[in-house]
Amino acid sequence: MSFRRAGALLSAVALLTGVTVPTAAAEPGRPELRRTIQAIVDSGFTGVQLRVHDQRGDWTGSAGVRELGEAGTPPTDGRFRIGSTTKTFTATVVLQLVAEGRVALDTPVAGYLPGYGFDPRITPRMLLQHTSGLFNYTGEYYDDGTVVPGIPWSGGEWVDNRFHTYRPADLVRYALSKPARFAPGTGWSYANTNYVVARLLIEKVTGRSYADQVQRRILWPLGLRDTFAPGTSPDVPGPHAHAYYRYQDTAGQPKTVDVTRQNPSWISSAGELISTTKDLGTFYSALLGGKLLPAPLLAEMVKPHPTPDPTSDYGLGLFELHADANCSGGVLVNHNGGVQGYGTLAYSTLDGSKTLEASITYVDTGVAPAAAYQRAVRSLIQNVFCVRKK
Repeated sequence: MSFRRAGALLSAVALLTGVTVPTAAAEPGRPELRRTIQAIVDSGFTGVQLRVHDQRGDWTGSAGVRELGEAGTPPTDGRFRIGSTTKTFTATVVLQLVAEGRVALDTPVAGYLPGYGFDPRITPRMLLQHTSGLFNYTGEYYDDGTVVPGIPWSGGEWVDNRFHTYRPADLVRYALSKPARFAPGTGWSYANTNYVVARLLIEKVTGRSYADQVQRRILWPLGLRDTFAPGTSPDVPGPHAHAYYRYQDTAGQPKTVDVTRQNPSWISSAGELISTTKDLGTFYSALLGGKLLPAPLLAEMVKPHPTPDPTSDYGLGLFELHADANCSGGVLVNHNGGVQGYGTLAYSTLDGSKTLEASITYVDTGVAPAAAYQRAVRSLIQNVFCVRKK
């Protein structure tokens, strides 16, 4: 699930009744960043941890609370569920297999994964680019307002069954049992299904698990000790902030529960990874700095395919974000993410020399992000990446 669909929140007053929200804790300097993360909390989020790397070095800070009812601020480098930012890791592994000649971007997926009944026109490139047309197993949202539900990942049904285990193959078969959104290659639609199929492709070609391949190919070489694929484990080990979900129970009464612990197999290789802002910054700098992929494939990864959003385009596991009209900061790449109560921001310059990573924790209510939050994130991006015009 992308962070666009992650729920925003109740007001700060409603969320934190009886709780004194600490002011932003941060390293010295960068008052504009301290103000911005505090503004995010003031707009209704429970906590924020931020890391920025640029020509001035590394800066970290946090604001809000680690846990409702407690006074401690979120750890400045705590672990968190990164949601769809996972997709960039998954795409990187597939492209490494392309570099090794074990996968061809424009060869039918059906040849690698027989027995599923894939449309023979679907290719690995279409999976990574979200142009396959495969039904999104977490549900489809059509332009006319029609919603076709998928597996439960929200509401009381999900809360009650949040420790259920899903097998990747079953998620894919479920998606294939539904009508395609469009013919392969004729449209663009963000679908978690694509990246679960990519997992099956990785495992079929290598004969090893997805978690093993991410670890061997990315985590170990880069020394990312705080990043891992939890599989079916519900825990977020080590220091971390908590995530919450608010829904109506069977009696119609609002109920808020701590959903930090959950079985993430429902989102699989489309969003299961746990990481830290430090590890994400290292990953983005290494990837865009050419340390994980040969130059031609890295160029393919960041090459945009037009999407319905006029401000951004999707490549192969990365969005291209166009600079704000009020500054001359150039083009950024990013892939944000969100799972219940956890939101991830991940932005970088094209060369990986300047990065921004943040984890935002909140009480997920299933509604669109508040305008106050959008203004705060816009301010954060401008403060980090934009070179003001004279």
